[in-house]
Amino acid sequence: MAAASTSFPISAPASTLPVSRVRPNRCRRITPQAGRALDILAHAIEYLTDEFVQQGLEFSARNEQLQAVQLLMALNRQVYFECPEVHTFGERCRKMLHLHEV
Repeated sequence: MAAASTSFPISAPASTLPVSRVRPNRCRRITPQAGRALDILAHAIEYLTDEFVQQGLEFSARNEQLQAVQLLMALNRQVYFECPEVHTFGERCRKMLHLHEV
């Protein structure tokens, strides 16, 4: 299987984002590169979890396979949260009308 390259710097372990910056219910504008990276990460996560279930292994904090899944999930979140948020209709109207909240 050929490895695909992305323009995202991948560092391990992925740092957690500050709570004030993360708004989980906001839509994001996902670029083609970010979409490709998310797709690759999702397939890798799915492959490792399916393999883990088929092997019937027990959950353990020291299991390297589970640690790899956690790392890939953290990288997936990092790529997703680096994508810019899409402004809501209300925010776009306020900006257009120059009515900014205080």
